[in-house]
Amino acid sequence: MNNKFLVLSMAAILGLAACGSDSDNGTNGESGAPGNDGSHGENGKDWTAVNQWYIDGQRRVTQASELEVNNQVGAAKNIILFVGDGMGVSTVTAARILEGQLKGKTGEENSLSFETLPYLGLAKTYNVDGQTPDSAGTMTAMVTGVKTDVGVLSQAEGVTRGNCASTQGQNLMTSIELASIAGMSTGVISTARITHATPAATYAHSPERNWESDADLTAEAVTKGCKDIAAQLLDYSYGSGINVVMGGGRRAFIPNTMTDPEGKTGKRLDGRDLTSEWTAKYANSAYVADRDSFLALDPATTDHALGLFNSSHMEYDYDRTTDGATGEPSLAEMTAKSIDILKKNDKGFVLIIEAGRIDHAHHAGNAARALHDTIALSEAVRVAMEKTSSKDTLLVVTADHSHVFTIAGYPTRGNPILGLVKGNDSSGISAVTNSTDANGMPYTTVGYTNGRGYGALETGGDERYGLPIATGRFDLNYVDTQNAGFHQEALVPLQSETHAGEDVGIFASGPGAHLVQGTVEQNHIFHVINHAANLVAKAEAAL
Repeated sequence: MNNKFLVLSMAAILGLAACGSDSDNGTNGESGAPGNDGSHGENGKDWTAVNQWYIDGQRRVTQASELEVNNQVGAAKNIILFVGDGMGVSTVTAARILEGQLKGKTGEENSLSFETLPYLGLAKTYNVDGQTPDSAGTMTAMVTGVKTDVGVLSQAEGVTRGNCASTQGQNLMTSIELASIAGMSTGVISTARITHATPAATYAHSPERNWESDADLTAEAVTKGCKDIAAQLLDYSYGSGINVVMGGGRRAFIPNTMTDPEGKTGKRLDGRDLTSEWTAKYANSAYVADRDSFLALDPATTDHALGLFNSSHMEYDYDRTTDGATGEPSLAEMTAKSIDILKKNDKGFVLIIEAGRIDHAHHAGNAARALHDTIALSEAVRVAMEKTSSKDTLLVVTADHSHVFTIAGYPTRGNPILGLVKGNDSSGISAVTNSTDANGMPYTTVGYTNGRGYGALETGGDERYGLPIATGRFDLNYVDTQNAGFHQEALVPLQSETHAGEDVGIFASGPGAHLVQGTVEQNHIFHVINHAANLVAKAEAAL
């Protein structure tokens, strides 16, 4: 009786799978109910051989069973950590679908590059003093192995935010600093200002994430001797220094008397031009400020590269231009160039890369730009995978926190992820008309729990902050919600959309990647990296 029940259940499952397949995942599936033997249909066909869902599932299990675990301490010669700022699980899902739809497919079946990595876990993102975190505290956890407070950069929780006097004895050693001491090459890349919280936590120590230039320091900070974040980058004294630094934030590196290629002035009050100091400090060094100069940079002859491609944050990838003084390299291009510079070191390298503008687009309530920047991160990870080997490189992709970004309603398979919801009718056929709410109004698949709300701008992005907060629902029947300038509706009206507190994914491959498993504290990521590369022991041996 039990065996028969099992066989019949298996037959039912295979039958449902056959009905559920489509042009993307069930091209070989045929109609007809499987027979009672659990494997053959009415015409004697072997459903386990022709049902694509079944075949793909078995293939993935086979691939997983063939994975070899490398648990040797120090087995990773190289470490690459990617951080999608604000890239929660819903963002990954929506970007996966959008990328697939941009390729002309239904989208749901697509996978971003890092979703193919073999190991996966979840990180708890809360800060010591925050249920929902900020980027300073979360990145500190990932690069030092210690959780800390909101707004604090690589200092322990004993500090008082914004108080220089409280920092005595609170500095935490970062993975970049350990690698430099150990003689490895190091790099930090971001599409945000390089002095912004996430990249800054890798090399700077500050009780206040906003102290990006000396113009931002308080009188107490100046009196007590705290340095601004940009100055700390130039004063970095571990090993041979950081080899590659690329991102935005030029204004914190040049004096307020200097005009940059964009026609914008710097912020520094001390008169220092840190870009000139960089080239003077390091042999075989270069400073570049646009994509053309970046492309001309020769990795073979460059040991220290500083690239500052915008006065503030780099452009959203959707808006990025490539020519002239304002042209910017892509995150993938910066990743490729950095690896080529760093890999010359026989001792290996540690490279930390942030896709910083995912977060900013979400704060503005502009899903399209957030998802395009997530796709740009996926392309950068793909490049890193191609230029390195999983035999000697630990590759980790994660986020610092999530956002209150939702995917909702019951849209049919393949419905545009940025579009209005169209569901299936009672027969399972995709409906022609939009789904509507209780008031008869259509709604989008993606939206935000809070934020500035609806805005139908042609250019979009951060321009939303210049318009009033929009409360309530809007008639979207004649609005192009797939336009990149569209800003989704929000339930709770706020000045800016907020971070969310749920766990974020950790994707990994290479030596030590198997240590990414289950739900862990975010600082676990540092300890996985340290185990894989043995950074602490190598640094101690070098001292």
